[in-house]
Amino acid sequence: MALPGISNKKRLNVVLVLIAAIFLFLIGKIGYIIFFQGPGLQEKARDQWTRDLPVSAKRGSILDRNGNVLAQSASADTVVLRPAEIKDPASLAAKLAPVLKMDEQTIIEKASDKKKSEVWLIRQITREQKTQVDDMDLDGVHFTVDTKRYYPNKNLLTQVLGFTSVDGNGLEGLEAKYDKYMKGQPGRIVNEADRKGQEIPLSDEVYIPPKDGYNVVLTIDLVIQSFLEKNLEEAYTANKAKSVQGIVVDPKTGGILAMGCYPNYDLNNVPRNEPDTLKELSRNKVVVDVFEPGSTFKIITTASAIDAGKASLESEYNCIGYKMVDGQMIKCWRFGHPHGHQDLTKAVQNSCNPAFMEMALAMGKEKFYEYIYNFGFGQPTGIDYSADQQGIVTHQKYVRNTDLARIGFGQSIAVTTLQLAMGASAVINGGTLNKPYLVKALTDAENNTVKEYQPTPVRQVVSAETSATMRAILESVVADGTGRNAYIPGYRVGGKTGTAQKYADGKIVQGKHISSFIGFAPANDPKLLVFIVVDEPNVPVDFGSIVAAPYVKAVLYDSLKYLNVQPQYSDRDKEIKRVEVPDVRNLSLDSAVDALKDIGLNYMDNGTGKVKDQMPAPGTKVDEKTIILLYMQHENADNQEEEMLTVPDLKNKSIKDAADILEKQGFTIEIAGSGLASYQKPAAGEKAPKGSKVRVEFKNP
Repeated sequence: MALPGISNKKRLNVVLVLIAAIFLFLIGKIGYIIFFQGPGLQEKARDQWTRDLPVSAKRGSILDRNGNVLAQSASADTVVLRPAEIKDPASLAAKLAPVLKMDEQTIIEKASDKKKSEVWLIRQITREQKTQVDDMDLDGVHFTVDTKRYYPNKNLLTQVLGFTSVDGNGLEGLEAKYDKYMKGQPGRIVNEADRKGQEIPLSDEVYIPPKDGYNVVLTIDLVIQSFLEKNLEEAYTANKAKSVQGIVVDPKTGGILAMGCYPNYDLNNVPRNEPDTLKELSRNKVVVDVFEPGSTFKIITTASAIDAGKASLESEYNCIGYKMVDGQMIKCWRFGHPHGHQDLTKAVQNSCNPAFMEMALAMGKEKFYEYIYNFGFGQPTGIDYSADQQGIVTHQKYVRNTDLARIGFGQSIAVTTLQLAMGASAVINGGTLNKPYLVKALTDAENNTVKEYQPTPVRQVVSAETSATMRAILESVVADGTGRNAYIPGYRVGGKTGTAQKYADGKIVQGKHISSFIGFAPANDPKLLVFIVVDEPNVPVDFGSIVAAPYVKAVLYDSLKYLNVQPQYSDRDKEIKRVEVPDVRNLSLDSAVDALKDIGLNYMDNGTGKVKDQMPAPGTKVDEKTIILLYMQHENADNQEEEMLTVPDLKNKSIKDAADILEKQGFTIEIAGSGLASYQKPAAGEKAPKGSKVRVEFKNP
């Protein structure tokens, strides 16, 4: 029925407008779909009619400086399931589980997940497993190319190299630090599939190759690394230590030739299921662990004092077993047997604490701290590694004279093995502190150099003259002093021993030490510096000269031979005599020392009383000046009851007199104040255990 008053022409116009509006809407909708939704819809379409499998890029290798492979990636197969092609998941699981060593239920769940076109079942299977699965010719089971990381040398360089995740991402060490360079770019395998997700027979397949990562070439020398790690393990075993760490450096460049810690683990079998063990054994203690260095730090003190004009070869020191600093007695390590009068060279040979206290105090806080910072302590080293510890240096405004004196002989300061190795290298290389580095170059798959890293001098710390003087002094430490166990006939070796205390909760842990030795050769033109640190050696005598120096010697000797550094025997080397070790067991310390000195042997002891045992054993043939270990037995050690002694009267005695009296009576002293003794505990006449401490308070008259 037509509407009254409206002509046919108007009705036609309305219809045309409506049709035009509908067409405009449709055109707009199509345009929106094409230009805005198009890319997404195309992606969904491709997902429906193609299958896209990722192909891992080959991770770059890690090589030593001579091209020996330290870490590499090889092709490995990954099993992929396509649930749409699998008719009986349970039957499939029963066949695959024994071969792949998987739980059947896990396989059933993945094979039944029809919501997914593809599911990764297991990664990086062996060739034998792939062959067995291939022979079964199972529907819905496919393979894609993956890569797996291999470490040909197993547990060599464990903490330095680090490891990767199953996905090939670097997690620790150099694998983490240089991950972005080594991982490359993944590729793809693309093929056609029907609407059910099944591969279309005879369809085209597109392979987009991955781009391999760069290789990382290290400054590490695999041979020298093997020398170091062999000796770290031997030091660990022989000394029943908590752990051992070491480093070999080219002192002229800062290039690290070897670095390692023991215990370690095989990088091909990372203990991923034991997180605490993994964390502990993966920690590169050389770089991240801080400790009081003890006497090895005396290298820094001596060089600083000489360079500052506060010490010279003509300087003289007198050791009475201790030094009083602001009313506090600070002992020498030979408190009971003072070194007496000595020049600078002899003081370093003897590692005499009072001499280094005098050097530190003579420089003063401002000047000594200037050298400490210039040598790189209290700041990161800048090493190209995944971690870098700065150590602990107390701000000088909080440092008292007693603290400064202790820093002089390696207490009240904490360093890393790497920091001290670099500081000592600066002392002997002409005075230049270098930035340590582990990576020499980056290369591509065709072995073309992409980037090369050069030695980086940081600053001149001491003069060349000071450096030359220090080389001579440190050479004498090995030739005539506490470093004798690192002496190598035909090679000029320099070095310094160290035995430092350990702390727990801010308190000294009795009986536990960190023992170390820094050695370098040839002393006149250093090519190698070796630093070995033994944490908590569990042996009767744990001096660094005993538990660390022999292993530094072995690394130096093997490495010098390997580098074709020819021995040059001096007249002194030719004159060294072989002597037979006398039997000094059951003798007093004084009598034993006299017997050893009479035939040119040195000694170290671990207490007072009589000699219970010795090493080397009586009758052994050794070189002159070899150090003989004397294991002391207190006269009352076999008694069931502790020996009790009468405490002497110390009233009005000076600090020195009081200390001497107590020492002779078998006690130790705890000093408070200055002046003359006014109070003591235990009181005079009371009984106290032998070796116990007597607190004495002093006041000015």
